[in-house]
Amino acid sequence: MKKFLLLFLTIGLFLSVGNPILTKSQQPDYVKYGRIATAVVKEDYPGEEVVDYQYVGRQKLSNTVVMDSFSFQVKENNKPVTVIVKISHSLNNKKLLNLTVEEKKA
Repeated sequence: MKKFLLLFLTIGLFLSVGNPILTKSQQPDYVKYGRIATAVVKEDYPGEEVVDYQYVGRQKLSNTVVMDSFSFQVKENNKPVTVIVKISHSLNNKKLLNLTVEEKKA
């Protein structure tokens, strides 16, 4: 009886924690490009504070190519700067095709 209870609790614990492999595969595909956009902004503004980050949305460029846009709020010399990063990528092979960075001073 104790072995059955222990087995039941172990299975319950495993199910409540979840499977990290399954969780990673369920992330939206724009998450990968958001990490790339964040790295680019941190590289372009070294030592500056990234105050806010937002996924703006997706634009379909063709049947196989989309563009994801991300907006960052950066404090550069204590002045707010909005940085828009647009990343075009293929839906077929999941590869980045083009990346643009646009700065808008407030």
